Amino acid sequence: MGNRQGNGQSDEDPVRDYADSEMEIPRLFALLLIVLEWTRPGLPSPLRPICDLRVLDHFIKQARDAEAAMRVCKEGCRIGVPLVVPLTRVDFGVWEKKNMEEQAREVQTGLWLLNKAISSLRTSISTSVLHSHIDASVRNIASIGQVLRSLSIQDYVPTDGGIDVQETWRVSSASELFQVHINFLRGKVRLLLANAPVCQPDS
Repeated sequence: MGNRQGNGQSDEDPVRDYADSEMEIPRLFALLLIVLEWTRPGLPSPLRPICDLRVLDHFIKQARDAEAAMRVCKEGCRIGVPLVVPLTRVDFGVWEKKNMEEQAREVQTGLWLLNKAISSLRTSISTSVLHSHIDASVRNIASIGQVLRSLSIQDYVPTDGGIDVQETWRVSSASELFQVHINFLRGKVRLLLANAPVCQPDS
């Protein structure tokens, strides 16, 4: 530090910053591999909290790729029956009044609905390339469940009869479904993960 100040150089080191960013990429993928590994049946939940939101950003990117692929598909991507999905809008005043458990249940219910809807696409879509997007999305939802467990959020599995219909709507195309998926991850899921107590600096 002393040499740099003596030479009148700024505190920014573009070479070091580039090297740091290059190192972050394998770290992120290593973390993703760990999360995906935990989704295998019979394996224990992670011991340490996963607070790195770049994991969620990766899942959002894959959802965007799936939505783009479904948008291009026409005849082969029709949905026979409209699918029930969660509302994605966030009323921050209402959201912030809910406790952590209530927020978690809302997110888990939405993920359950999305998992059910996305999984059902396999019967109506025959293209193998699109099946890979569907399978990746289902795996990613399972991975988010593991992330929630790592944050000490208790599992919650809703039932069809326990769903508040006022918190849902229906979509009639695969691209619409994945747009909902993207917005739900960007909205309620991100809010829940970002504000998890175990991820706060003073926790």
